[in-house]
Amino acid sequence: MSSSGVFQPLLSQGTGYGVVVGVGFFFAGLMLLLTFVQSKFTSFSPGSSEEFSSASRNVKPGLICLLGRGATLLQSSTAAWYGVGGTIQLSIFTSVGFKYTIVKVRFGTAAHLLFTFYGVLCNLVVCGSLLLGGAATVNALTGMNIDAACFLLPVGIAIYVVFGGLRATFICDWSHTLILFIIIYIFLFRTFGTSQIIGSTSVMYDLLVDAAHTTPVPGNQEGSYLTIKSNQGLVFGAATILSGFAGIFCDQGAIASAPESTTKAYMLGGISWFSVPWAFASCLGLAARALITNTSAGLAAPAAAAVLMGKGGAVAVLLVVFMAVTSAASAELIAVSSIFIYRTYWRKNASGKEIVRVSHYFIGGWAVWMGAWAVILHRANIDLGWVILSLSIGVVLSPAVIPIGLTVTWSKLNKVAVFAGTLTGFATGMAAWMVGCLKIYGQINIPNLALPYSAVCSGVTSLLFSGIITVGISLAYPANYDFKGTRAISVIDPVDPEISDEWKVVSGQDSKEGTSSNSETKSPASADELQRTFRRAMWPSLILTSIVVVIVPLPMFFAHYIFSPTFFRFWIACSIIWALSAGIFCILLPVWESRTQMLAILTSCLAYFGPKERIHRGNSNDKSEKV
Repeated sequence: MSSSGVFQPLLSQGTGYGVVVGVGFFFAGLMLLLTFVQSKFTSFSPGSSEEFSSASRNVKPGLICLLGRGATLLQSSTAAWYGVGGTIQLSIFTSVGFKYTIVKVRFGTAAHLLFTFYGVLCNLVVCGSLLLGGAATVNALTGMNIDAACFLLPVGIAIYVVFGGLRATFICDWSHTLILFIIIYIFLFRTFGTSQIIGSTSVMYDLLVDAAHTTPVPGNQEGSYLTIKSNQGLVFGAATILSGFAGIFCDQGAIASAPESTTKAYMLGGISWFSVPWAFASCLGLAARALITNTSAGLAAPAAAAVLMGKGGAVAVLLVVFMAVTSAASAELIAVSSIFIYRTYWRKNASGKEIVRVSHYFIGGWAVWMGAWAVILHRANIDLGWVILSLSIGVVLSPAVIPIGLTVTWSKLNKVAVFAGTLTGFATGMAAWMVGCLKIYGQINIPNLALPYSAVCSGVTSLLFSGIITVGISLAYPANYDFKGTRAISVIDPVDPEISDEWKVVSGQDSKEGTSSNSETKSPASADELQRTFRRAMWPSLILTSIVVVIVPLPMFFAHYIFSPTFFRFWIACSIIWALSAGIFCILLPVWESRTQMLAILTSCLAYFGPKERIHRGNSNDKSEKV
């Protein structure tokens, strides 16, 4: 960092290329090894389309709830409101669990193509934001060329996704989450424990008070950094809540478990997800403002980490960003392959192996397009915030949120309402985006369109009008759908491949006792079971939403409360405890849930690669020896 306050790269370009390429291929190799072990010693093969795209729907909740944890880091270091924007959508999504095939069965081809279009747009938004944010941070820390980073980041991801499918993505998410929480703990304890610059909550409090005198925050109570009463923060919170709904509901996340397990997973994910932005914002976000004379504007996490830990902090942030991008981008590659409509419209009798092969081609092509798309956005001077706040709400995705949610929850929804609500929401959202930007900021341009007030105008308008039109038409002309057709949706590969003879010989177990047997495949849930699952999901969702959106922040906002030293200490303690609990939960729960399968696989590996008994047949007597 220069004396002028301009952030200078602390690491060499070689370090940047080494992490992006070297670490990327390391994880690709590790995932390929685990995929080989899975294919060799379990009944699940990535050659099966059902295993490739949805992990045969038997992934445990502990792994499912990890999806998206890494991507949180790219937007969370300066605002805990970002955590609210994702937590409530993850919890509410427990009662929705959307897959685009449902639209095809219920409303036909036209509606399916409409929502497929929204799914592809959502994937573009997420991929663009991931690579833009990741490449910009890598460039700031190492000086690596942004265009090169955009193209190289997806390479290693595509390799293990192609060969391992969704299950490899979940396993990679777990390993990334492990590293992620370790680094968060290092920053937390360094900032509030061992740092000679800060080292305690009381010093942090004093530094934030001084920073408010030096550079007060417009719209905050007395310009303070120690208050929830922030007009800009409230608007940003509204924007992230809207964008969170759009991203969660429109993204085609593969449903990799039974309904009851998926519900539990998303609820647990919503609770633990909040710890990442809260901890990062309370740690590096506040540290960047407290050390405002030592850090540059923007790039809060890299700047604060560099001041607190030097090159070690820069390396830690670089690893976190890499884990964030690769973890989330792998999920997006699987998502876009599941959107792919090859079997639906081109070859209806295509086998599972053929679909997997075509998905491989599509994933490879999309990985290249991801890089090109990010470079296009970068060259157009469109940054991470613009993509997330402007493209992901109002203009592109918000109009589809309510129709998507009602498609799987409301029997009265009809086809006309789906089209009318979505298209009307898009038109009104676009108009509100432009008019709001012009009236509030006086000029329509790319920077102004990305500002929170413009985004909120667009998001609220499109969501409101989409909901009114969709519900109004459906009430006027109710459909009374019974959902029998959607419950009868079949899988492409209904029977898992047979367990190999080697598995039986090495493990000494019957195929029914293997690590992942056909007996684990459950029949579709009945209507009553799904309804009970829906009701069980709604109450925790409403409770969690009320806590993080209303009960905790709003009273402090309207009371214009500025944190006292004691309350600030309590606030930081809560964020640390939540982060510790979430990390232990996210790291240990998947291991505990899969302990039996991992033990069986380990035993089989040792038996397969260990000493084997060979039988030599002589003329009269058989002799055996161990080798």
